[in-house]
Parts: sequence; structure tokens; C-alpha cells
Amino acid sequence: MNKMELLLHGWDSCYEKEDWYPPLKDALNGITWEQANWRPRFGKVNTIWETVQHLIFYKERLYLRLTGEESEYPEGVSNDDTFGVPVQDEAAWQETLQRLEKVHLDIRGLLENMDKKDFERRIPSTPIGLWVNSLILHDAYHTGQIIQLRKMQKSWPARRSFE
Repeated sequence: MNKMELLLHGWDSCYEKEDWYPPLKDALNGITWEQANWRPRFGKVNTIWETVQHLIFYKERLYLRLTGEESEYPEGVSNDDTFGVPVQDEAAWQETLQRLEKVHLDIRGLLENMDKKDFERRIPSTPIGLWVNSLILHDAYHTGQIIQLRKMQKSWPARRSFE
């Protein structure tokens, strides 16, 4: 397996193909906007929806970097700002899920058309392959948080089939 195949496997696994952990798409499947907006009573914990907004922000940054539309992190935006949810209703939640899927698949389309040299290209100083790998790990980390929140709200199945 070459670098390209390995990164594409990771990219697919973090969003829609079961591997060692449930993919993000499965973790979000069937969640209502109310469940996505639920927050435990203790501590400062991001909601599922806030976490998805955060994931979209970084995927969109990668997409813009891959297409040459952006090279630097937007000025005046902190990591905390990436968790904002402007409108909270079912239509907005469905739009958020569609936006997540679109940017993920758009990036995948760009990745599958790259060659080995492209993965070494730096944006601005980090190789594309490293950006992609870091985002795969980022998705896995936050997918675990989403599943934990679903377990706390009892919306995650006690048993699930993943074959």
C-alpha cells in the first residue's frame, strides 16, 4: 500500500467506512437537532452540533488550501470560535450535516486525483500529506466525543452491527 492509498483509506474510514472505530457518518446517523444541541449539566462540554461545526471549519480550511484559495489561518478566528452554531432548528441541522458530507467528499475527490509529489507540497509550510493525516486523527478524536455524548443521552445503540 502506498502513501496515497493509506491516506485515502484513513480519509474514508474517518467519515463513512467502518474500521477500528465507528465512522463519523455513523456516529451522526439519526441524531435530531435537539440531540445534536444537548449538553450535559456538568462542566464545559461542547454539544455534538458544536463539534460538527468545528470539524467543518477545519475541513473547509483544508479544502481551500488544496484549491489554492487560502494559505493561512483566517485572522481574528480562534479555535473556540469554530464551535459556534448560529441557528438551531432541524433544517439548520440537516444543512450542517450536508455541508459536512459535501466538504469531506470534495476533499476526497481532490486527494484521489493527486500524485505522490502533491502530498509533499507544503501549504504554507506543512506537507499536504501531513495535513490530511492530522485531519483524519482530528476526526477520529471528535467522533469518539460525539459517541460518548450519545451514550450519555442514551441515543447510542447498546449493540451495533459493523460488518
